[in-house]
Amino acid sequence: MNRADTLEDASVAVADRPWWKGAAIYQIYPRSFQDSNGDGIGDLPGITQRLPHVASLGVDAIWISPFFKSPMKDFGYDVADYCDVDPIFGTLDDFDALVARAHEMGLKVLIDQVYSHTSDEHPWFAESRADRTNRKSDWYVWADAKRDGSPPSNWQSVFGGPAWTWDARRRQYYLHNFLNSQPQLNMHKPEVQEAVLGVMRFWLDRGVDGFRIDALNFAMHDPELRDNPPAPATDKPRTRPFDFQVKKHNMSHPDIPAFIERIRALTDEYDGIFTVAEVGGDEAEAEMKSFTAGEEHLNSAYGFNFLYADKLTPGAICAALAEWPDEEGVGWPSWAFENHDAPRATSRWWSPADRGKAARLKVTLLAALRGNIILYYGEELGLTQVDIPFEQLHDPEAIANWPLTLSRDGARTPMPWEASAAHSGFTDGEPWLPVGEENASRSVEAQEADDESLLHHTRAMLALRRANPALHHGAVVRCETVGDLFVIERRAGTQSIRCLFNFGSFAVAPPSDLSSGTVLASTNGATAASLPPLSAMVIEL
Repeated sequence: MNRADTLEDASVAVADRPWWKGAAIYQIYPRSFQDSNGDGIGDLPGITQRLPHVASLGVDAIWISPFFKSPMKDFGYDVADYCDVDPIFGTLDDFDALVARAHEMGLKVLIDQVYSHTSDEHPWFAESRADRTNRKSDWYVWADAKRDGSPPSNWQSVFGGPAWTWDARRRQYYLHNFLNSQPQLNMHKPEVQEAVLGVMRFWLDRGVDGFRIDALNFAMHDPELRDNPPAPATDKPRTRPFDFQVKKHNMSHPDIPAFIERIRALTDEYDGIFTVAEVGGDEAEAEMKSFTAGEEHLNSAYGFNFLYADKLTPGAICAALAEWPDEEGVGWPSWAFENHDAPRATSRWWSPADRGKAARLKVTLLAALRGNIILYYGEELGLTQVDIPFEQLHDPEAIANWPLTLSRDGARTPMPWEASAAHSGFTDGEPWLPVGEENASRSVEAQEADDESLLHHTRAMLALRRANPALHHGAVVRCETVGDLFVIERRAGTQSIRCLFNFGSFAVAPPSDLSSGTVLASTNGATAASLPPLSAMVIEL
């Protein structure tokens, strides 16, 4: 079969599959993407303005982090109204215009859903906390104090301190796995499930194409409120009380997959809807599989395999891919190297001197992974972690645990658009976070003018992935280190592709049996004769 036949097969193969299977998804953190009204905060009209850039990358969909009405104590993940837009981001009409424009440009639109908790300013919670007899009295997790007045269990919150707060109105404690302003919904209740499914239907009827579901394994707790056991000893520093426990009873209840079946039944009423869950924690792999098993659950899930990893290693990559073999009944994974909760990957994994080449290698690797791939805004520019001084921090976790945790704010800084404009063209006002001098030099405008930039390389790698069925959706048939080279092989139908990576500090001459074939892409000067440090090569066999 010649190359033209392979490319024709690729377009047919992609068309025969759900749009999301093998998709490239672009995550937008709305506060930091583009400000349209000069208040220093990004908004929905700003996203719409910049959609041509996103479409030019060759991604299939955008995922927009929360833009719902919120007091913003956790920057949108504390929702006060699931079915309205916070005024700082615009209006429902602005959202509808964004969806319409995205669809015109061939982009699907995914939005966040937060079902494990709400804001304490949500009307549901206001009613629930009023007394113990109202109709929403058990929509949240309430419990009496122990005889000595202490909390009902030893559970700890992710952001530090007990996961229980006393409320004088009901003379009871309420549960919150995150901030005390984020009370836990009682998702065991069918009425609560109906309410959040109604929220999902509201957005489906407005034309969204899918959902990223936040902290889904926190959605249900042990109703007996049993204490969590202590965590075994570890060589990692424990910076939060949360780290001292095995999170056995405050999350990951076995009834969660049954609720997911209700989500799937709803989304199946619509065409082409994609659902992906965020799943963290000690048992993430097992939960990701149970949440995506068969055709009755979610389409995909992603964990924190790479998001919090201190190093990028071949062993970690192969271990992650091995969890998702190309077998009947096994779910479909999604992968992200960066997001709004984790420090920028190039800053985590490489020294400043190596970051330019490393960013190109990272994009090539991401394009080679089996599953959906998620790019975080600015990743196509090689944005690095910005050092935010304490007095400018907004992130409640960073403030509470200063200085022992890296600020999430450093990965949420404004997108640099224009090289010479104030605040890199993000806003005409004062930005809510600084752009960062280093990132300002990586603007879209500057990289558009440079044919060798990371921006152009990212477009090329996404186009390569989309054009080749082995990369787009093929099985992983090989993942190993051969000498000093890391090798991934993918196969779909008659096409086989081998990807070679040199993560080391010295050039490597690959064996001829590894480097023979048609070179589809070369990163950082790689050739069949030599792969320099931090280089890669994609070969069709």
